[in-house]
Amino acid sequence: MRRTRTRPALLIAATAGTAVVLAGCSASSDAALDPDADLSTQTLTVTTWPEYYPPTLAEDFEKATGVHVEILHHATNEEGLAKVTTSADTGIDVAFLSGGPVSVLIEEGLVSPLDHSALPNLANLYPEASEFAFDPGLVYSAPYAWGTTGICYRSDLVSGTPTSWADILTPAPEHVGRITMLDDLRWMFLPAQKLLGYSLNTTDDDELADVEKVLSAASRNLLAFDNTTYGDKLAAGEATLSEAFDGWCNVAAQSDPRIAFALPEEGSDLWVDSAVILSSSQNKEAAHAFIDYVLSTDVSTWITENLLYNTPNEKAMTQLPSDLFATYTALTADGARLASMEQIVDLGADVEKYNLISTRVRADQ
Repeated sequence: MRRTRTRPALLIAATAGTAVVLAGCSASSDAALDPDADLSTQTLTVTTWPEYYPPTLAEDFEKATGVHVEILHHATNEEGLAKVTTSADTGIDVAFLSGGPVSVLIEEGLVSPLDHSALPNLANLYPEASEFAFDPGLVYSAPYAWGTTGICYRSDLVSGTPTSWADILTPAPEHVGRITMLDDLRWMFLPAQKLLGYSLNTTDDDELADVEKVLSAASRNLLAFDNTTYGDKLAAGEATLSEAFDGWCNVAAQSDPRIAFALPEEGSDLWVDSAVILSSSQNKEAAHAFIDYVLSTDVSTWITENLLYNTPNEKAMTQLPSDLFATYTALTADGARLASMEQIVDLGADVEKYNLISTRVRADQ
């Protein structure tokens, strides 16, 4: 895989006209930005996932602005969240995290509101990318990449294209023992919840009991719960169908063109990775300039062409070569389709219900 990405158990693009509206309603920042600030006197420390950005990003940004950037890495959301909350002043200016951790930082008052007037490249985003459950209106965060979860499968070993989560939950006899599902608490539940028509965030005891019945039966047909090696299993023919994050399936397909991606008709989730500015940052002008830089079409097209992830940058997505979409079908979901997906949110203490069910389901496997 191009980057290690463990999704936390508890957690989980605008037209020019939209950008004007957003800029007009943007929250005031902790301190007004200085429009005359000399960016070359500021420096930035950024934390993100390894290999999740162009290799010359820091150098290119420094050439363009005079701002020196040091890029730190976190392997998981949990590690990144811990890194930016260890003290009142971590020295980090900008952090890239998924929606769940971003919501935690917002609730704790650890991130600054964005000044949208300093982010003209917000105009590159899909209109639908201005409203997320964790940050409506992009008051605190700027989306960098997004995607969904579906079925990764061996096109030569599966008859037709999978159309439903039932294809992995109640598989045809020839696929029994050749199915994998994600080994991640909330995403383990997703196929059953969507098949039953329930919310990904349900805490209703009766609904969760129904979900448990489906998952317990499904677990007996599985090859494994697997987050990281299902691509290898598919390539080897050991697995035929796998629940998978779209970008990860694209990476597997890059190595083996027999591997394809399908989005079940019952729908799925929307995950979002975003950039935020820490309240403790003393370099907010440079931080805004950096975020605007990564919202450029050049950086966003690099993400899709090299990492095979969808981005909420509509302008960039429309400039990509058509053969890329033909080869990697997971990239064909446009902003409206992705934004229609439900977002997984933090359940607080109610997540213990999921933990208990997960334990019982695994015991049934």
